[in-house]
Amino acid sequence: LSSRTSAAEKEMGGAEQREKQYRAHQGCGDHHGRVTGAHTYFYADEAKCDQHTETFLHCIDASSGSSEDGFSAIKLTALARPQFLVRFSEVLVKWRRFFHQMAAEQGQAGWAVLDTKLEVEKLQEALANLGIVSKAESQQWFTGENLGTSGTVDLLDWNSLFDSRTKLSRPLLIPNRKTGQLEPLLSRFSEEEELQMKRVLQRMDVLAKRAMEKGVRLMVDAEQSYFQPAISRLTVETQRRFNRSQPIIYNTYQCYLKEAYNNVTGDVELSRREGWHFGTKLVRGAYMEQERERAAQMGYEDPINPNYEKTNEMYHRCLDYVLEEIKHSRKASVMVASHNEDTVKFTLRRMMELGIHPSDKKVCFGQLLGMCDQITFPLGQAGFPVYKYVPYGPVNEVLPYLSRRAQENRGFMQRANRERDLLWKEVKRRLLTGNLFS
Repeated sequence: LSSRTSAAEKEMGGAEQREKQYRAHQGCGDHHGRVTGAHTYFYADEAKCDQHTETFLHCIDASSGSSEDGFSAIKLTALARPQFLVRFSEVLVKWRRFFHQMAAEQGQAGWAVLDTKLEVEKLQEALANLGIVSKAESQQWFTGENLGTSGTVDLLDWNSLFDSRTKLSRPLLIPNRKTGQLEPLLSRFSEEEELQMKRVLQRMDVLAKRAMEKGVRLMVDAEQSYFQPAISRLTVETQRRFNRSQPIIYNTYQCYLKEAYNNVTGDVELSRREGWHFGTKLVRGAYMEQERERAAQMGYEDPINPNYEKTNEMYHRCLDYVLEEIKHSRKASVMVASHNEDTVKFTLRRMMELGIHPSDKKVCFGQLLGMCDQITFPLGQAGFPVYKYVPYGPVNEVLPYLSRRAQENRGFMQRANRERDLLWKEVKRRLLTGNLFS
């Protein structure tokens, strides 16, 4: 719990000023609780994060030595103090919400993210009326960043603006939706915390460079929603640097989140504008029960889609968008990380319709080692790039992980029965044709 609270907050108080979703909460201090599908890390100290970095480096080396075009997965909660990820996530969400508030005032409430564009003049007037910044100062914002030259600013421009504004010594003020009062977007970090943030970026840099040297692609795993905005942002920053000629860094999108499609489309558009390769792993998500319980306990909106069908729709919608991008630009790649047969069939059908060939290696598939071999092996035999996700480590750490995965995949035994039936069917076919051992 203490690793989720900043030094500045401890000194100055102010926890009540924070969004409910991003507050440290005694009842939810254990982020292992009710997590059925993923490994989670607790922050000990910076030395432990350095140890995790060394472990990930060994993993990259092992992946390079065992296969061509290999993948290695990392988790940012293993490399960073959770407090950074939580605080940074809160800031990013507040800044994005402020954009949508401005959009609503310009009659664009509820519009799709990429369709929402603020008129610069109206925006400058609104900022001045709110007392955030004078019109002359806001003109410098856009001039200095070469934004709004078309007369409008979209969310990607807005995020770019955030990067430079937060470097100013004067705190950036935004309105609090509930009180109507102006509040600083960023409260101060201590020197030690700023140093920790630099170390996180250095660790990611070290891992990305090793992955590039070894010809391995690096997948950054998705985690709880109160960490995820920061994790995604740090991953995109790494993609900007290392995905110039090919997709080395893959971001992960959890399709059980209501924001999944907006997140995918926004990052794809950013990669188009800046000319780097978009790499993604699409998953349904591993923290559903914990996320729902935490939201109910702390009184904020549940970030998860209301049911499995909606999550399924979201997965296919995001996947279809990326497949269309692959067809049109060839600068996108996706891992379909799923044990769902319908999703695999959907992918194969859309690839055929869009003219995406398996040999292009723009689409690959992933399943856990020991699960859904009836999906994995036929895909491999048909020439599709397909991977088995291999958990490794001390037995006492790996067994709980595997048991959670079996628990999460409630159709596990049903699928095992299906595999048995398929095997028995094949044995009978070979017996009848006299080709039992061929």
